[in-house]
Amino acid sequence: MTFMKTWLAAFFIALIAMTAAPEAAWAQDDTVAVETAEDPAGDVATIAETETEAAPVAEMTPPNEEIGYILTTFMFLVTGILVMWMAAGFTMLEAGLVRQKNTTMQLMKNISLFSIAAIMYYVVGYNLMYPGDGWVMSGYVGAFGVSVLEAVGLMDGDVAVETDLTYASVGSDFFFQLMFCATTASIVSGALAERIKLWPFLIFVVVLTGFIYPIQASWKWGGGFLAPGVDGVTDFLDFAGSTVVHSTGGWAALAGALILGPRLGKYRDGRVNPMPGANLPLATLGTFILWMGWFGFNGGSQLYMDTAGNVADISRIMANTNTAAAGGAIAALILTQMLYKKSDLTMVLNGALAGLVSITAEPLTPSLGAATLIGAVGGVIVVFAVPFLDKLKIDDVVGAIPVHLFAGIWGTLAVVLTNPDATLGKQLYSIVVVGVFVFVVSAVVWLILRAVMGIRVSEEDEINGLDTAELGMEAYPEFAKG
Repeated sequence: MTFMKTWLAAFFIALIAMTAAPEAAWAQDDTVAVETAEDPAGDVATIAETETEAAPVAEMTPPNEEIGYILTTFMFLVTGILVMWMAAGFTMLEAGLVRQKNTTMQLMKNISLFSIAAIMYYVVGYNLMYPGDGWVMSGYVGAFGVSVLEAVGLMDGDVAVETDLTYASVGSDFFFQLMFCATTASIVSGALAERIKLWPFLIFVVVLTGFIYPIQASWKWGGGFLAPGVDGVTDFLDFAGSTVVHSTGGWAALAGALILGPRLGKYRDGRVNPMPGANLPLATLGTFILWMGWFGFNGGSQLYMDTAGNVADISRIMANTNTAAAGGAIAALILTQMLYKKSDLTMVLNGALAGLVSITAEPLTPSLGAATLIGAVGGVIVVFAVPFLDKLKIDDVVGAIPVHLFAGIWGTLAVVLTNPDATLGKQLYSIVVVGVFVFVVSAVVWLILRAVMGIRVSEEDEINGLDTAELGMEAYPEFAKG
């Protein structure tokens, strides 16, 4: 045990040293190393000058504006595909962490919620989130309308359609942002597993992806009242959505968990009764898929790939994203060993995810060491938050609330540690505003659904499992029959 404590202390001391020390690749604030190469005549030619001279070149807009449009569009499509792959990650994670008798239900919920999000975001969500000048309530509620893509080939018959080439195609932006919307619903799915009816859950997903998520996201990303520069008071920084995406899903899940109640037997006789998942290899696979998809989640949120500077920033974002996940996993690994005398795989998996959520609010400005520490704090939060929720008898099957809500709040606050433009007051204000809106509206929707059609399966169905009760099929029928 003494060895473990020494290891833990040495680990964090090393991280602090990494944070304080200049980094080889990114610490050259004023100048870059002068590289030289000999030409055939033996003369030495300077390859690089000072960064102050090189920086304008790196940030220069491509000579052909169309090139920037093409590159940024391509970035959105590729990173959007990566974020879509996170849907598979959530599915595998949830399927691995629920009991065998509820596996098919989680698979059904995830493919259904993704499909619903795709339709709702097209029908109403995208314009609510990005209303332009069409606000219904300026800065608060966007435009209601169906999304419209560019003309085929950017042509109207034989006439070229006037197109803004300073950003990306509408189709690619829609595709990328849709994936964020679907992610929010995936967060709710895991927390409420093993006792919620299918159709009430899917109706909630309609409201969440079509209205709740787009409205609050418009406040920050659509030019609403939380956007930087709108009023100079309420703007806050959330690069890729620690609050806008992850905390939103967490608040919706918390409201649902409180109203739905815990699983049968989870807190019987005043004790917390473990209900381990059926397939930890599947849960581990899901975590790695999510980890990979997060490179698109955060990297694509740079929003531009039209200059060398933007490309360099994307690479920095991905490196920080990776090391934050590692920090969260290692912190959970060591802390569970210290607390429980054995390392807990499910905590380590959620520690990695918490690290990813924590860095999402600001993956660009931290150093590698700082990113590791931010992620490590996320991992620590998960280890303490899971038993804390159990003490409150809030049953979260997969740990979605600690990972996405608690670590999302931490990540949003941690922006002030590395980004001088962020202030603690603005970050706190925005966390509260978004949290109150999402939690209250979600709770109202859950209560209406409970009153109208019921949201929880019967005790008999819960005991038998939702696979057979709700869907009439099993994920592993050969095992069920012995």
